[in-house]
Amino acid sequence: MAYEFSPETEKKFQWLLTRYPKKDAVLIPILHKVQSEIGWLSPESMEYVAGRLGLSPARVREVASFYTFFRLDRKGKYVLQVCQTMSCYLRGSDEIVAKLQQLLGIQAGETSADGLFSIEKVECLASCSTAPVMQVNDWDFHEELDLERVEKIVALLKQGRGGHACYEKRVADGGVA
Repeated sequence: MAYEFSPETEKKFQWLLTRYPKKDAVLIPILHKVQSEIGWLSPESMEYVAGRLGLSPARVREVASFYTFFRLDRKGKYVLQVCQTMSCYLRGSDEIVAKLQQLLGIQAGETSADGLFSIEKVECLASCSTAPVMQVNDWDFHEELDLERVEKIVALLKQGRGGHACYEKRVADGGVA
């Protein structure tokens, strides 16, 4: 399946070209835009970006595979990333992963059959003092988790009521986000 930029992504691409003196400097921001649009970086999308920037497809894949924030395979609508660094582990991140696996019927590294959820164990979400932590996609950060809050978060996401925790003010101070 061929990939090409949507009109919105094309507009962003053209704008980015005006912001950087070298075309290859546009690579990371345009990969972010492509991923936000299609949910991952498909081989076709990376090849297309390479052609548009005059880079080799190998260079684009090299950059995309280096950074953990780029997804090189399909994930669920909600990617649940649970920190596994020592401070989170000591405060129960393994129990958080087990609860997610039980609630969603999938293992870490898998995506639910409905395409809604993926669970990932990740290293360091940079919030050791508020461990254990989980990030939903790249924007919704949940700190000081316990099993009850994990159930509430998953229930909200299943209802399509997920969102930026900081914007929802901890779900009106109900302690969910």
